[in-house]
Amino acid sequence: MPAQGEPARRRVPSAERDRQAREALAPLAPGERPLALLIAIGVCAVLAVAVIAGALSIHDLSRRGGSLPGAVTIALVLGLLAQGMWRRRYWAVLSFEALLAFQVIVTCLALVVASTLTAAAVCVVAIGLGGWLFWKLVRVMGRIQAGERAAD
Repeated sequence: MPAQGEPARRRVPSAERDRQAREALAPLAPGERPLALLIAIGVCAVLAVAVIAGALSIHDLSRRGGSLPGAVTIALVLGLLAQGMWRRRYWAVLSFEALLAFQVIVTCLALVVASTLTAAAVCVVAIGLGGWLFWKLVRVMGRIQAGERAAD
């Protein structure tokens, strides 16, 4: 409620706020890669290498529920995502965000059953970092999309 003597503020419709937010986004400059995007690319690349290294270093991988072709497939998908994000492709960032959301959900579930303080702390850190990167990539996606709209 406005104070005495102040004019009542007009409520801005959500469609108008969305339009204003989209117009405020500056498209990525040629060759620009924000820090969040570089971190996401690095995470993908490190995970791809770690999956292959893990698959090659575990004896009896099939007894533990894994397979070398499965590991190669996961590593290829992660490599393609990293390459797509390096090229600043919207689909790649969106796909990586889907993986981040899945990671945060699964880690939240792991936190529920964590049996030590160390495990709980690792879960909280993973949730925090995953959530932070997810949030930062939302703006990057908007800037990628703003550049695509400008090119049309």
